[in-house]
Amino acid sequence: MQQILETLITSAWLAAWDKGDFTALDGLLAAGYTRSSKATGATVDIAGLKAEIAAVRVAFPDLRTTVDDIVEGSETVAVFWTSTGTHTHEYLGVPATGLTVQTRGSNILILKDGKITKETVTWDGSELLASLGIRPLRGIAAPEIGDRAVPELDADLMKAFNRQFITGVTVVTTKEGETPKGLAANSYCSVSIEPPLVLVCVQKTSSTYPALFSSSHLGINILGTGQRDTVGVFASKAPDKFAELEWHEGPNGSPLLDGSAASLEAEIQERFQAKTHTVFICRVRHAEIDNTAPMVYKAGRFYDGGNLAEL
Repeated sequence: MQQILETLITSAWLAAWDKGDFTALDGLLAAGYTRSSKATGATVDIAGLKAEIAAVRVAFPDLRTTVDDIVEGSETVAVFWTSTGTHTHEYLGVPATGLTVQTRGSNILILKDGKITKETVTWDGSELLASLGIRPLRGIAAPEIGDRAVPELDADLMKAFNRQFITGVTVVTTKEGETPKGLAANSYCSVSIEPPLVLVCVQKTSSTYPALFSSSHLGINILGTGQRDTVGVFASKAPDKFAELEWHEGPNGSPLLDGSAASLEAEIQERFQAKTHTVFICRVRHAEIDNTAPMVYKAGRFYDGGNLAEL
C-alpha cells in the first residue's frame, strides 16, 4: 500500500509541477482540500494551488522537481523534494534575472480515504526569490497597537523632512546585453568599509530596474559640478541616455561616466524588496577618484560641493 501511495503522489507531483498537467492532482486531492504555508500563514484551495503552480511554471518554464523522500506516518505523509529552474519571466513582481536556482522544501499531507484533505508546506514563492538573492523587507506594513492601526506619517511632512537632508547626486548604471542603462539617484550610501559594501535604492517603475536584476554588477557615479546637464539626461525617459555622453567600462563592464567626481563598480550581492523600491546591497570591486568637486543636492536644487562653508 505504501509503495502505491508513494507512486501516486510522485507521479501527480511531477506531472503538475514539471508539465503543468493539473488533472493529475484531481484524483489525489479531496473536495475540501486546503494548503497552508508555514512561512506566510496563507491558505489556498485547489484552485489556488493550481494558480500558484501555473505562476511558478511561467516564471521558471524549465522547472524540474525531484521527490527525494516520502515518509508515511500513522495519519500523515511527509514529502521531501528539490526543484531546479531558470528565472526567465517575471515572478512576484521581480523581472527575469536569467539565473538558475535550486530550492528545497517539505510538505506534510493529511489523507482521508486515500485523498489529501490538508497540506502544510514549509516553502512558499519567496523561497525562490531568496535563492536569487532577492528578499522581502519584513515589518514595513503599518503597525497595529491592540485593535487600532497606527496612522501613516503625513506624506507632506515626510517630504519636508527629506528636503532638510543634503546628499550627493549619483547615476546608477548597468548593461542590458550590450546596451548601457542608467538612472539618477540620491538614495546611495556606504554600508561599510571592511568589507567595502554600498547600497542604492531603485524605484520599480524605472526603465533601468529590469536590467539591474539580470546584472551581476552595477556602476555608481558621483556626479561632479560640471555634469548638471547629465542629471537631466538620466532623470528623463530618453531611449538612449548615453548617446551624447563620454563613458568607459569598469572591469566587469559597468558603464562609468567620464567627468564624474568619483565612480565605482560593485558586485550585486542581495536585493531586498521594499514596497515601491528595491534595495541593492553591493560589494565594491573597483573605484576611481577625480579631483572634480562633487555636485550637492538639497530641496530640489543643485549646488557646488567645492564651495561649502566649513563650520
